[in-house]
Amino acid sequence: MDQVRRPRGRPRKPVLVMPEGGGRLGLHEQAMRRLRDLIVDGTLPAGAPLVETDLSERLGVSRTPLREAVKLLAVEGLVELRPNRSPRVAALDPATVAALFEALSWIERASAELAAARMTGAELERLRALQEAIETHHDAGELAPYFALNQQIHALIVAAARNGPLREAHEGLHARAELARRRALGSRARWDESVQEHRAILAALDARDGARAGLLLAEHVAHTGAALLAAPPRSDAA
Repeated sequence: MDQVRRPRGRPRKPVLVMPEGGGRLGLHEQAMRRLRDLIVDGTLPAGAPLVETDLSERLGVSRTPLREAVKLLAVEGLVELRPNRSPRVAALDPATVAALFEALSWIERASAELAAARMTGAELERLRALQEAIETHHDAGELAPYFALNQQIHALIVAAARNGPLREAHEGLHARAELARRRALGSRARWDESVQEHRAILAALDARDGARAGLLLAEHVAHTGAALLAAPPRSDAA
């Protein structure tokens, strides 16, 4: 990891990056975010062992912050800790997927209902711009940028609800949800359907129809979970 150069005789401190929302990230938090990305994008597939020496070199951090990062990802459900063995990337079993999307559908339904009344004109404009962008990426068959913007859309709707506990609950499930959504969008049929659902959700929010926006978003989340459960087994890296 690059470090700040300081005069001899003084302790050297690791460089800390500034996250989007402000504040400072420690080395273990930086490692956690980078390791989470490797898991969510399928670079590290389900069941892959997390070997400290390999990951330390790959992420550019020492073993201590790496171990802390792994513990945090275990709390998120992305990593499985094993006694006397290397941790490994956790698998999403059917029961976990069903429970995850059941919880998400209710959280995002409530968020959309509140957001319809509380979101600002600027937030609606941002949502329209994101919708236009995901449709462009969908038409071009560009899944990676589509997926990144898809995450932003869901996060924006939850944030626009302006309800702290709802947002905290959503963030607690975020990583596993995005991993599952990426897998589900591997189906072109589900991808096509998802774009249309997002368009309808935007229209309901634009009309300030909270009941309809909530119902549509809940159904959208449920459809994604159902698509994942119905998909044939495959590796995350597929």
